[in-house]
Parts: sequence; structure tokens; C-alpha cells
Amino acid sequence: MGTEELAHWEMIGTLVYKLTKDATVEQIKGTPFEAHYVNHGKSPFPHNAAGEAWTAAYIQSKADPVTDLHEDMAAEQKARTTYEYLISVSDDPGVIDTLRFLREREVVHFQRFGEALCLVEEHLCKKKYY
Repeated sequence: MGTEELAHWEMIGTLVYKLTKDATVEQIKGTPFEAHYVNHGKSPFPHNAAGEAWTAAYIQSKADPVTDLHEDMAAEQKARTTYEYLISVSDDPGVIDTLRFLREREVVHFQRFGEALCLVEEHLCKKKYY
């Protein structure tokens, strides 16, 4: 899933690049993209909607499989929600299709982490009582 998550970043970066590559400075001025453009030009740069750069501090780990899987599941749900919000503000069919695909992958990831959590809890329960 980690590899697929990196592919999601690539897809979002490509989507943003395609949407902005031919935009003139005049078209960029006064839009939410203006702050990004001032700092990064049209280059893809991972940050949130508020312009806060991505950092490895966003990755949580406690070295406990149950805790870590819950954290992973929460991250997948947050990503799904973000895609839903992006879909709700888009009017471009190609963008919406891409975001829907990504949203569905987050749902699948959530399900796989849930399955892994069940297996880990089952294993820990057997270990505890045998």
C-alpha cells in the first residue's frame, strides 16, 4: 500500500500540473493557486490546502501493531474524506473521475488494514490464552 500511496501523490501532482501548465500569471493571480505559484512556480510540491509542507512528522508509529493499524485506518479515512471534499468543489469531469478513483483506493486500503487488524488481534488473543 505504501507504494500505491506514492503513486497517489504522483497522480495528484500530474493532475495539478496538467491543470496549471498553460495558465498565465494573470490567470493565476487572485486564485488559491497564487500562494503556491509564488513559492514554487508551477512545480508540484506536496503541501496541504493551507500551504503547509508535507513532513514525515505526519507519519505516526508506536511500534504496536494494533495502535499502528488503527492509525493507518484513520489516515485512509481522512484521505477518503479529503477526496470527497475535492470532488464536491470540482466541476471538471476528468478531475472528478481521477478523484473518485483515488477515493475508492482509500476505501480498499481501509478495508485491507481492517483485515490485517483482525488477524493481528486474533493472533494476540491466541498468544495470550495458550
